[in-house]
Amino acid sequence: MFLALRELHYARSRFSLMGGVVALIAVLMVMLSGLSSGLVNDGVSGLKAQPADAFAFAEGTKTDSAFSRSIVDLSQVDAWADRPDVAAAAPLGSMLVNAHSSTDVPVDLALFGVQPGSFLEPAAAEGQGLGAPHGIVVSQTVLDDGLAIGDTVTIDRVGLELTIIGSTGNQHTFGHVDVAYLPLTTWQEIHSGAAAGEEVRPDAYTEASAIALQAADGQSIDLAAGDSAVGTSSKTLVESFGSSPGYTAETSTLMLIQVFLYAISALVVGAFFTVWTIQRRPELAVLRAMGGSTGYLLRDGLAQALIVLLASTLVGVAIGVGSGALLASTPMPFALEAPAIGLAFILLIGLGLIGAAFAIARIATVDPLKALGGQR
Repeated sequence: MFLALRELHYARSRFSLMGGVVALIAVLMVMLSGLSSGLVNDGVSGLKAQPADAFAFAEGTKTDSAFSRSIVDLSQVDAWADRPDVAAAAPLGSMLVNAHSSTDVPVDLALFGVQPGSFLEPAAAEGQGLGAPHGIVVSQTVLDDGLAIGDTVTIDRVGLELTIIGSTGNQHTFGHVDVAYLPLTTWQEIHSGAAAGEEVRPDAYTEASAIALQAADGQSIDLAAGDSAVGTSSKTLVESFGSSPGYTAETSTLMLIQVFLYAISALVVGAFFTVWTIQRRPELAVLRAMGGSTGYLLRDGLAQALIVLLASTLVGVAIGVGSGALLASTPMPFALEAPAIGLAFILLIGLGLIGAAFAIARIATVDPLKALGGQR
């Protein structure tokens, strides 16, 4: 690494410029990974918190927004529960509503109707759990927005009043809307569209949006066989995230941007080292003439690229994490997650090295006699 370190010292301005570009790309990657994680949490944290292995929807339901489109019968819940590879099955009602507080502050809620006592019932970190017919347990983010336990919210269109009796203690959101858990029967009444005080159609009490499934110990659920027997369309928990409003479009867009940034990083590093290798051909030729092997020169060049990439990426990640920590305290859906940042760090260095390797490979073609002007 003698040559690599000397060049880094004597051409530090050029390497600093190159490192600055890589550092900026690293900052962008950290910010994008934080935004991506934040949007995922804001979109499906309510689903991620469910202790379910899979969800079964009505047969033929479109993939996007399946939680809003699907209607299953409670008899199908019993049919799933009777299957040998299923430990428990519970109905889940899901719908997005507009509401307002007692002080006429608009509130958007994702109502999750669950049966009290089922494995879907949330544990209340503050206040009390489900029990009262019109009591709701809300995401902690609802309380952070100014509401408090004991406040009432009125569902628009039906005029039903619900009382906040507890909170989950952490973020539970669905489709970027705060989740409110309530008894399934109350959800069925709201879902039927009957105004407060009006008679609810009898079949409304047999409906739910989806069936949450828990696998038996040591087994995986045969979703295809269950769907065939019960007449549903099932997805694993992770696959069901795509049934949240806007989830697939948001994650696909951010992923495409990240892919382009990775490609740009490899191209920028490759272009820099291509030019750098051409400029130092005479020095490389002298080393070849003195007996330096091609392998030695290739290792020296890659070590030089690795030092630049490591130093600049570390600086960029540090700046990105510092900036992200400030954004995480704002209402923006932003979350710094170590695995996502670590993956971005590894990919930036790895792809940068690949780009540099293609450029540095030109060293193998250096002819000492030609490079030193021997053809004249």
